[in-house]
Amino acid sequence: MKTKIATAALLLNSDGPHITDERTMTDIVGPDHSNAIAFPPFVYAAGLVAGVGLDILWPVPILPDAVQFAVGGTVLCISGAIMPFVIRRFRKSRTTFSVRGSSSALITDGPYRFSRNPSYVSLTLLYVAISVLADNIWMLALLVPVLLVMQFGVVMREERYLERKFGDEYRRYKGLVRRWI
Repeated sequence: MKTKIATAALLLNSDGPHITDERTMTDIVGPDHSNAIAFPPFVYAAGLVAGVGLDILWPVPILPDAVQFAVGGTVLCISGAIMPFVIRRFRKSRTTFSVRGSSSALITDGPYRFSRNPSYVSLTLLYVAISVLADNIWMLALLVPVLLVMQFGVVMREERYLERKFGDEYRRYKGLVRRWI
């Protein structure tokens, strides 16, 4: 009796680690995760902490309280509205939410119909909301390097992984849905 090969089973051989996709029975060279440089919330948290440090050294208030709370509160609500739908899709698909985990499904519905990275859109909005509510120009300025780290150290690595893992299915999805918004 033939033994069924588990989807995306890791095979170790002389060529290094491989992932075998049960559907296509093809080997995918490389680790079975995105190899992101950091856990995304830590990237955003680093920017916020650095912004607090700079604000302690050189405080620069920029917004009146009414604007600060209206804008910050609105952006916070939008951020908070996105994430439950993202988490629900991961749970329904029974795949990992971790950048270091192996994806077992390609999620293309729910908020993923509008953005390939709705969780990062939500984290970015949360970052902006915290920056505005804290009236911290340094946090806002540091969003640029945070997004560069996210783009090159996380998102592009995830995309290369998903392309290796899901092939044409991911390439079609990538052609239909924007990376961010």
